[in-house]
Amino acid sequence: MPAILTIEDLRKTYAGGFEALKGVTLDIRQGEILALLGPNGAGKTTLISTVCGITTASSGSVSVAGHDIVTGYRAARSLIGLVPQDIALEPFERVANTVRFSRGLFGRPRNDAHIEDVLRKLSLWDKRNAPTKELSGGMKRRVLIAKALAHEPRILFLDEPTAGVDVELRKDMWNIVRELQADGVTIILTTHYIEEAEAIADRVGIIDGGQLLLVEEKDRLMRRMGRKQIELQLSEPIGEVPAGLARHKLELARDGCALVYTYDSQAERTGITTLLNDMAASGLVLRDVRTRQSSLEEIFVGLVSGDAR
Repeated sequence: MPAILTIEDLRKTYAGGFEALKGVTLDIRQGEILALLGPNGAGKTTLISTVCGITTASSGSVSVAGHDIVTGYRAARSLIGLVPQDIALEPFERVANTVRFSRGLFGRPRNDAHIEDVLRKLSLWDKRNAPTKELSGGMKRRVLIAKALAHEPRILFLDEPTAGVDVELRKDMWNIVRELQADGVTIILTTHYIEEAEAIADRVGIIDGGQLLLVEEKDRLMRRMGRKQIELQLSEPIGEVPAGLARHKLELARDGCALVYTYDSQAERTGITTLLNDMAASGLVLRDVRTRQSSLEEIFVGLVSGDAR
């Protein structure tokens, strides 16, 4: 798919000398879901704010569907919807009017049919005449998404969209994101919930210290950098790993009833066959075998700590 958003060598240095962005380069494909992961202060919100025109870059360039965000600001900004992390809504305004007003801010003509469609998709239609102050936190986040979609953008930025909502509502939001993608919307989300990226993202970007460490297909990243573990459950507990198995660097479970072997699934040889032969020679009898793939969270922690760079 062609890139709908192109970021080239983007840098942001504040007056005190702090470098929030250090040469970020990134192409975002039309219709994809990109999850941007990083610890607090990594530069995620600064990157979004710069693309959306809230913050001015020190250098570098950003184009949206061919429109430069500086020289073609109005055209570029009209293609972008932003759902901020903080909930800021007029408490006494009705939901429908709040969303309709956002459409007007972009100079789009009134379109009640579109507003109704957005509210229905976000399960807000029954609340259309309610003041926003009467809504739950989860519903208020839905209103923020509706406001961002009111002017029919092609790109939607979600900055921590499920922060502070319960697990059930979080999964509802995931479904909403997938439906938006099905409608052709390109979605970039920042999140602290790594299972969120693992559940819905097509690609994952990891940013730390203002630098983009990598951007890769989620499944490929997990295959390339993920480790696998095999848990060998024993018929009888043991007190320590037999000396004949030392070379395999096994971990003994607390109850002594299992040995855990970690290996690289992409390696030419995993060493499992040799391990099983050595276990038999040591007199150990297997009761069951289980495998486990390392999670995206473990990969993320390894990258930002420098272990996987």
